[in-house]
Amino acid sequence: MSGLDQRVATVETQVASWTDRDQELLYLRSKLIDLEDRSRRNNVRLLGFPEGIEGADLFSYLRETLPKLTEITFDPPCGISKGTQAGPQAGPQETGTPPSYHSLLAATHVGSQTATGSQNARPIQIGHLEIRISADFSKETAERRKAFLSLRSRLCQLNVKFGPFEPARMWITKNGESQNFYDPEICKCFWMGYMTSPTPWK
Repeated sequence: MSGLDQRVATVETQVASWTDRDQELLYLRSKLIDLEDRSRRNNVRLLGFPEGIEGADLFSYLRETLPKLTEITFDPPCGISKGTQAGPQAGPQETGTPPSYHSLLAATHVGSQTATGSQNARPIQIGHLEIRISADFSKETAERRKAFLSLRSRLCQLNVKFGPFEPARMWITKNGESQNFYDPEICKCFWMGYMTSPTPWK
């Protein structure tokens, strides 16, 4: 083997090694995201509470009012492990109404029950504001959920059979075969015919 051939072979080996490492890093990153989501599974996000409505003790206010707002009977009783204000606060409005803020609540053992139950309940109104309750996810998972949601209307238009896998996956049936997708872009490429299957590690 000539010197040039040897150098080419060495470079090809290095590139293959880097590719394997990239795949391993992607896999490890997905595992870290999964662990973060698992650590948040007992959290619920409450969006749109008027500032100041909780009084001096947000913790006690949430413990008392969450069952009333959601009309959910908690069994065991709702136990709040953390109640904190989260997200950017809005400034005073021209109408003179109080600004609203995002409140993050961690409810021990009942987070998923609260988020799921409230999805089927009527909108929660406090004055002119609508309070929304949702599960709490990592930033990456929340972005993937949003991206998958944007694909749903197009899939319906194309009469593509699909469905969600929580917290942020989607399955699609094409030519009688179902595929499970972690990445919204790969999912889109698949039903458009650019790919025949998702990447193995996902």
